[in-house]
Amino acid sequence: MALVVETSSEIDRRPGSARQKTGVGERDFVSLGIALAAVILFVGTAGVVLPALFKAWNGEAASPDVALTNALLLNVALILLGWQRYKSLSAELKVRRKSEEEARRLADIDHLTGCFNRRSFTTLLGDRLTHLERREHALAAIALDLDNFKQVNDLYGHQAGDEVLRNTADRIDRLLPDGAILARLGGDEFVCVVPYHPQVPDRVDQLTARMAEQVARPVKCGTATIDITISIGIASSRQLDDMRNGTTSAQSLMHKADIAMYHAKKQGKNRFYWFEPSMENELRFRNELEAGIRRGIVNGEFRPYYEQQIDLETGRIVGFEMLARWESPEMGLVGPDIFIPIAEDIAVIGEMSEKLIAQAFQDALAWDASLTLSVNISPVQMRDPWFAQKLLKLLVQHNFPANRLVIEITESCLLENVGMVRSMITSLRNQGVHISLDDFGTGYSSLAQLRSLPFDNLKIDRAFIAELKNEENGAKLVDAILAMSDGLKLPVTAEGIENEIILETLKRMGKMKGQGYHYGRPEPAADVLRRLEEQDLLAKDLPANVTEIDFGKRQPGREGGTRAV
Repeated sequence: MALVVETSSEIDRRPGSARQKTGVGERDFVSLGIALAAVILFVGTAGVVLPALFKAWNGEAASPDVALTNALLLNVALILLGWQRYKSLSAELKVRRKSEEEARRLADIDHLTGCFNRRSFTTLLGDRLTHLERREHALAAIALDLDNFKQVNDLYGHQAGDEVLRNTADRIDRLLPDGAILARLGGDEFVCVVPYHPQVPDRVDQLTARMAEQVARPVKCGTATIDITISIGIASSRQLDDMRNGTTSAQSLMHKADIAMYHAKKQGKNRFYWFEPSMENELRFRNELEAGIRRGIVNGEFRPYYEQQIDLETGRIVGFEMLARWESPEMGLVGPDIFIPIAEDIAVIGEMSEKLIAQAFQDALAWDASLTLSVNISPVQMRDPWFAQKLLKLLVQHNFPANRLVIEITESCLLENVGMVRSMITSLRNQGVHISLDDFGTGYSSLAQLRSLPFDNLKIDRAFIAELKNEENGAKLVDAILAMSDGLKLPVTAEGIENEIILETLKRMGKMKGQGYHYGRPEPAADVLRRLEEQDLLAKDLPANVTEIDFGKRQPGREGGTRAV
C-alpha cells in the first residue's frame, strides 16, 4: 500500500533499533581508526624516506635506511588493508540496516493484504491524534467488516477467502485520499482513518458509500464468482474527550467505530452508520443480556410456559405449546423475542432448549395422556446433526411418550439444508414424534417441499389470522391455505386467535385447532395444573413431584399468567 510511508524518524523510534546496530558500528570505527593511524605514520615516515629515495635515484646520496623504507611500505599496506576493511564493513552495515528496516516493515504490515496491522495502526493513529488541531481538522475512523465472510471460506475454501480479502483491501485503498491510513485488524476486519473538515462530513459519507459499492462488485476466483458486502461504522475524533494520550485515544476512537459497525450489522448489514452514544449504551445492555443469559441457564432461570391449544369445534383443550420465559432476578419476566435471538447468536440456544424441553416433559407427565406437548425448535438447532438423537435421549430419560410430542419447525429451517431436515424429520417420526410446520405462509416453502417432507400438521402464521378482522381480503387468503392443506391431507392449527370475531370466522371455515390470547395468556406449570384439574384433565396417576401441589392456592405474581409476554 502506498498511502502512508514510514519516515526515518518513525523507524528510529522503534524499540531496539539502536541496540541492533551497535556491534557493526564499533567494528566500523576501529577499522577506520587503524586506517587513520596508518595514514599519520605514513606521512611522518614518508617525510624522511621519500626525499632520501629521490636523492638516491639521482645519485646525490646513499640509499635511505632499510628499516625506514620497510616501515613506509608497511604503512602503505596498513592503509590499503584498513581502507578495504572499512569498505567491507560499510557494505555489511548497509545490508544490515536494510534487513532491519525490512524486518520492522514486515512487523508493521499485514503480509496478506499489504495494509498496516493492528499494532502499527494504533501507533500511527495515536500520533496523528496527538498532533491534531481539534478546531480546524478532524479524523474519521472507518471500521469495515465483511458480511458472512465465514460462508466464503466454508463454500469456496480459504484460498478464495484470501483472494476476497486482498481484493477488498485493494478496492478500498484506491478510494482513499492522501493522508489516509488503511489497516487490517485481523480476519475480515479493516479500519481506515481519513482526515476531513468537520464542516463537511458529507464527504466521509460519500467515500463510505463508494467503498460499499466497490466491495460489493463480484470477485472472480478460478471458476467461482463470489459476492460479498460490508458493514461500516464511522467515528469522528471530535467525539473524543481527550486526545493527549495517543494510544488510549486511538483505541477509544477505534472502539466507537466498532460499535457503529456492529450497529450496522444489527440493522441488516451492507450499510453504514456514524457512532452515537446511544449505540454504546445499547451494546453495553446487549453485553449485560448475554452475561445474564449465560448465568440464567446455569441458575435455572429459564422456565417453560404453556399456551392452550383448543379444538375449535368442541372448545376442548387438546394440548399445549411450550414457550420459553426468562424469570430474571434483575429484569423480571423477559419474553423470548428478546433473549432467543441473543441465545442463538452466542450459541447457547441448544443448551437452553434442552433444559426447557426436559422440564416440559416432566411437567406434561402430570397431564392427561390425550394432551400433546408442542415444542418450537430453533433453525440453529436444526443445523446440529445430533439434534434428533439428543431429543430422543431426553424422551427416554423422562419416560415421555413420543406420540405426545409435537416438534414445530419454521419454514426458514427449510432454507438451511433440506436434506438434513428431511433426515431429522424422518428419524423423529419413525420414533412416533409428530412434526408441525410452523408460521406457514411466510413464503419459504413450496408445494413440492410440503409433499416431499413428512409433516403431520400446518400452523397458519398469526399475521394471516389477524387479517380475518378485515373480512373478505383476509378470509380469502386463509381459505386458500385451508384448501391446500385439505388437498395435502394435513391438519391445520391457527395461531393468533385474539378475539371472538376471529374465532367465529375460523369455525365457519372448517375443522381445525387454534390458539391465542382469546383463550388466555401462556401460563407457568402450576397454573396449567390448576386449569386441568378444573376440567378433569390430569393424569390418573400423578408423578410424585406433582401430588403435593396445593391446587387451591395461587403463587404470588402469577395470577392468570398476566405477566407472560
